[in-house]
Amino acid sequence: MITLWGRASSANVQKAVWALGELGLSYEHIPLGGKFGGNKEPAYLAMNPNGLVPTLRDGDLIVWESHAIVRYLAASYGAGTLWPADPRDRAVVDQWTEWSASTFQPAWLQLFWKFFRTPPAERDAEAVGRTLEGTQRCLGMLDARLAVAPFLGGDRLTYTDIVAGVAMYRLTTMGLSVPLGANVSAWHARLNKREAFRVGVNVDYEELRGRLAF
Repeated sequence: MITLWGRASSANVQKAVWALGELGLSYEHIPLGGKFGGNKEPAYLAMNPNGLVPTLRDGDLIVWESHAIVRYLAASYGAGTLWPADPRDRAVVDQWTEWSASTFQPAWLQLFWKFFRTPPAERDAEAVGRTLEGTQRCLGMLDARLAVAPFLGGDRLTYTDIVAGVAMYRLTTMGLSVPLGANVSAWHARLNKREAFRVGVNVDYEELRGRLAF
């Protein structure tokens, strides 16, 4: 039995939900964090000492950190699909996964915080502009990659599309014009055709508007 802890409006939780959906895995989802609280309770901290979401339990294994969870699920249940069998193919997937963690996600999340999660009266237009520029540089890299392959890892969806693609819903719906590039837009359209993406990622996040703490 797989159990996932975390609130549905968390982008990091959405990566796990999307991966579980792509793999057709049954699981119990326990809302936690944000308005649900519970992430600082001793029982949860015993599983995840970082006190953040998501956390996943599969049998007697507990995994936290969203990219570790997605990799674990792909390796355990997605051989030949989300998890490429060839180490050379997997190196490309890992390359974009690491870049998403170190560069792309910090950029787009900073933009999301500076614009959407900051109350309008407290927004710094210059800071929003700087973070938008940083996000667009990353989107330019994605666009160049997607000019030569339909997905980040190559010809099919892999776990790297999950960790990067989770950004697309917010970038296109938060009320700020963020030019994606033609190839990123086409990739987003391909992702949107997948039920697991629509269910896991296209999730209302209005509860986060103007909230610097949640």
